[in-house]
Amino acid sequence: MPIYLKNPHSILAVLENRPQDVFEIKIVSPTGVWEEVKARAEEIGIRISSSGREKNRGKSDRSRGGMSEAQVKEHPGVTLETLFQGVVNNQPGLWIALDTLQDPRNVGAIFRSASFFGAKGILLTRDRSAPLSDTVYDVASGGVEYMPFSVQTNLSRTLDAAQKAGLWILGSSEHAETPLSQVEPDRPWLLVLGNEERGLRRLTLEKCDTVCKIPSFGQIPSLNVAVAAGILMHKFSA
Repeated sequence: MPIYLKNPHSILAVLENRPQDVFEIKIVSPTGVWEEVKARAEEIGIRISSSGREKNRGKSDRSRGGMSEAQVKEHPGVTLETLFQGVVNNQPGLWIALDTLQDPRNVGAIFRSASFFGAKGILLTRDRSAPLSDTVYDVASGGVEYMPFSVQTNLSRTLDAAQKAGLWILGSSEHAETPLSQVEPDRPWLLVLGNEERGLRRLTLEKCDTVCKIPSFGQIPSLNVAVAAGILMHKFSA
């Protein structure tokens, strides 16, 4: 199934990393970052369409006229072995796992933050999770292209595999007793982020070596998961 990208930064990332997977680019008004998209695509040899509303009548809203976009192939991700190949001799590093996150904007924001803070990779699951949709790619603003990721069926078994590969499992929960300040970035951590409403599942919590929280200093006890992810990642990038 193709992905339709509206964010020019996401398109530039695809052009840089896998230009062979670009089916079509339509630019209605080549201004701003879209000028960079046009120049890069033409340099590679990808044809640019400037078709308007008339040509697109009768098509789905997704490809409606008057909107610049690119149609690209889905990113295939990597194998679990490839995702964990950077775990070497207990050296510090951060990997991310998402436990049934369902808001694609949260997933996209986490991809973007992971790329910004230099995380090593992201682990996702298929069931009860937001798929890697157009929204995820565009909110990630290129993060899906730069951040290695692997989609697995069973998170519990995958966490077992992560521990065998040498990763320590760190859960994040507002109900944890250990504050983030007491967790040291002195080893390879796999940070597990829970569902927007329910947090981490019981089986996931049982797999964690440590569970930490970001202490609240105000009236709201918890953060949006994507915001919390950024704070946690910053801790391990320092």
